[in-house]
Amino acid sequence: MTTSSESPTMEPNFYPLITQLADVIVQSWQQHLDLDPFELPEGLGYIEGKLDDERLMIRNTCYQSKHFRKMHLEMAKVGTNLDILHCVMFPHSEYALPMFGCDIVATPKGISAAIADLSPTNATQTLDPVYEERLLEGHKKLNFSQPRVLPEWGAIFSKYCIFIRPSSPDEEQLFVSRVQAFLDIHCQIALESQPLPAEQQQIHLAGQQNYCAEQQKNDKTRRILEKAFDAEWAELYFSQVLFDIPA
Repeated sequence: MTTSSESPTMEPNFYPLITQLADVIVQSWQQHLDLDPFELPEGLGYIEGKLDDERLMIRNTCYQSKHFRKMHLEMAKVGTNLDILHCVMFPHSEYALPMFGCDIVATPKGISAAIADLSPTNATQTLDPVYEERLLEGHKKLNFSQPRVLPEWGAIFSKYCIFIRPSSPDEEQLFVSRVQAFLDIHCQIALESQPLPAEQQQIHLAGQQNYCAEQQKNDKTRRILEKAFDAEWAELYFSQVLFDIPA
């Protein structure tokens, strides 16, 4: 395994939808928020390893802002067989904001899984009415031909969660458009948000902790990392990069 704070000079070729969505995510952050770099633990910005004799590459991009403790975008590639995009926005618990999350898994045959959501962090596990209003306002329900079933730990997701296997380029673009809508709404509401009283902050902190704990049950991702590196490194990556649970 090699690690570095810098990406290689030669950019890997990702599945086109992953590259497109990564650009949409970063451009949305830059458009709406005042960004500062977020420093990951040393050696965990850019990572290389081997998985079944294939080169594994992981590139992490992280920012922070007034309302978000950490905005994490991961792009990973295993040889020519597997491309992954993973993104989570971790709000500061001072604000009543949900967790934005998005993942894409692609193979040479196409996208096998695409998921996006604004996951509640409050005690009722429902989105704030202002989110409900704006999500319903001008954003009709999308009917994808191949919806997927959420994992057993999927109770953390909202009723607006999209989890699909896109069956055509049109469905891929519908997914991108809905992710763009999630991001625009999320960033706009964040900028309008005011700090919460201390006791309410604890509720949203507990909601983030629960979100991270449930996401760490993703056995597929953990098995890939354990196989490419080892169990100890996989646990470090889960707990300090993917889903670092706020203290």
